[in-house]
Amino acid sequence: MALNIMNRNLTRRQFAATAGTAVGLSLLPRTFLAGTSRTSEASMGLRILFQGDSITDCGRDRNEKAPNTNGGLGSGYPLLVAGHVLESNPAREYQFFNRGVSGNRVPDLIDRWKGDTLELKPDVLSILIGVNDLWHKLMRGTPGTVEEYEQGYARLLADTRQALPSVRLVVLEPFVLRTGAVDARWFPEFDLRRAAAWRVAKNAGATMIELQEMFDRLSRKAPPAYWAADGVHPTPAGHAAIASLWQQKVKL
Repeated sequence: MALNIMNRNLTRRQFAATAGTAVGLSLLPRTFLAGTSRTSEASMGLRILFQGDSITDCGRDRNEKAPNTNGGLGSGYPLLVAGHVLESNPAREYQFFNRGVSGNRVPDLIDRWKGDTLELKPDVLSILIGVNDLWHKLMRGTPGTVEEYEQGYARLLADTRQALPSVRLVVLEPFVLRTGAVDARWFPEFDLRRAAAWRVAKNAGATMIELQEMFDRLSRKAPPAYWAADGVHPTPAGHAAIASLWQQKVKL
């Protein structure tokens, strides 16, 4: 057991050393673009953490803290990504974690960030947040402007970069489909929040996953409810689409 732990730690140090130049560039907007190559040695033992709200949570068992477990990953796109990557790379010792929490907004992430993110020390951090920041405002009168959303999100990623200089950031674009709970009240503010997420991702040097464009395109093939029955929470088909695009963009 001790030997396995030592080997994993050594592998992660090797990753940090071999990726040193790329990490330095990660402070720039165009860092870690899709297609960035890694050696198989550099990819050994990477920790990948999914963060966000109910779309990421997807019924996960919050008492399950170990990586790569069905209960801990939930039933949505984090499980699909992890399953495909683990099946394709059994020797690389990837560790996948899910810490999404249903109902979360950016302020909720800030409140729990230290324990649920920074202490896990992920090598790759994937975040999908934003729909509840508007939905709760519309349904419950929860306060919050586009500017506050952007400032809070930017602060979150800046604090993460300071605590984890080598982390690779992945931002999933907030999205909605015009069906179910999503009506005219959502617009144009939701589009302004999407634009804010894009600016935050660019300024943080994060890889951006363009989910709204993807779902708009898919909705020309099948009705929006086929991909997200209430306009917010993906169906199995919707989660599969997110997982597929995530893997195309991130390329572990």
